[in-house]
Amino acid sequence: MAVLVTGGAGYIGSHAAVALHEAGREVVLIDNFINSSPLAVDAIRALTTPDLVFVEGDVCDRAQLDAVFEMHDIDEVIHFAAHKAVSQSTSAPLEYYRNNLGATIGVAEAMIEHGVRKLVFSSSCTVYGQPDVIPVTEHSPTGAESPYGWTKYMSEQILRDAAEAADLDVVLLRYFNPAGAHEGGTLGEDPNGVPNNLVPVVMQVAVGRLEKIEVFGGDYGTHDGTCIRDYIHVVDLADGHVAALDALDGQLRGTCTAVNLGTGTGSSVLEVIAAAEVAVGEPIAYEIVDRRPGDVEQIYADPARAAALLGWRSQRDLAAMMGDHWNWQSRNPHGFTE
Repeated sequence: MAVLVTGGAGYIGSHAAVALHEAGREVVLIDNFINSSPLAVDAIRALTTPDLVFVEGDVCDRAQLDAVFEMHDIDEVIHFAAHKAVSQSTSAPLEYYRNNLGATIGVAEAMIEHGVRKLVFSSSCTVYGQPDVIPVTEHSPTGAESPYGWTKYMSEQILRDAAEAADLDVVLLRYFNPAGAHEGGTLGEDPNGVPNNLVPVVMQVAVGRLEKIEVFGGDYGTHDGTCIRDYIHVVDLADGHVAALDALDGQLRGTCTAVNLGTGTGSSVLEVIAAAEVAVGEPIAYEIVDRRPGDVEQIYADPARAAALLGWRSQRDLAAMMGDHWNWQSRNPHGFTE
């Protein structure tokens, strides 16, 4: 039996594929390469096995998705496939709702039709909106500040309802801001076009692909005026998905449960840039500009539930994230294209 990983050639999905293989699970990947590269599949296979199964396809296409379930013995699913840029979602909300909600509905329908019960869903801390109290727990008020965030919020509700009606076992992983790369430097983040997230922008400036970092807002009510986020190493995040699948075989069987994956520590934009400068060994140019629509001022996790229910804790700090991300970017200045 195998784990189906949707969005499996993407940044988090690719690292999860490696972690799943290392944990002894059979893996089937599906991706349509809208925000990933076929060369990522080669990198995954180099770290796992040359015959790891990959299907090029769109999970919004039920015929393609059904074919994957029919051809392979799928008994678990990790659903990553989604558009993911907060700022882009504010200018193209209908595209985000159509794609992200359609993908979630399609995956749930296919699972039910093919008798697959266990699902780990890639949710997000954006479901907390702008929290009044931090750190946020899984019982904190939910909402959203962007269409992207609302797609995660709505997807969670869709899956709760489906779990209740169709006896699905679900873990909703609300994770925070991934950074870093596989320690070998052959697998990392390679967004198409100009990145929307901070760390890949920082690293592309450091490697000379971009001129400078635009820091969106320097007048927030934080210690240095810039936004604060909980940055988590992508390898720790990948390990959290393996732990969630294990929990669905144990104490979370028969439930639909939300779990935060974060470090519990917040870092400002300027602190991330400073940590990157240490990793790179030279200054990195930045400019503070106007705030960006959809951004929240600060958020970081209370990760206690992940420790209690999944036996999972983050292992790597911000310095390790920046060091591993720079190792990837400096070895692959143009991502998977060279």
